[in-house]
Amino acid sequence: MSRSSEPKTEDEGEWRFSIDDVGPDGIVDNSPDGPEALPIEPESPNPENVVFVVLGVLLAVGLIVITVFPNAI
Repeated sequence: MSRSSEPKTEDEGEWRFSIDDVGPDGIVDNSPDGPEALPIEPESPNPENVVFVVLGVLLAVGLIVITVFPNAI
């Protein structure tokens, strides 16, 4: 056996799927079994987050107004 002088690629060194991911037919099972299977429930917005979103919107609108109408202020 001779060694190849070519460097290994990422695909040669590690398995792509674990034994638990592959079913008995060799087909990858992508069905979520853990917390990923639960639906995302909407919650009430955090006041701190609302302040930052409103500040970002005002800043973006202000930059657009200044760009379109440079002599407005």
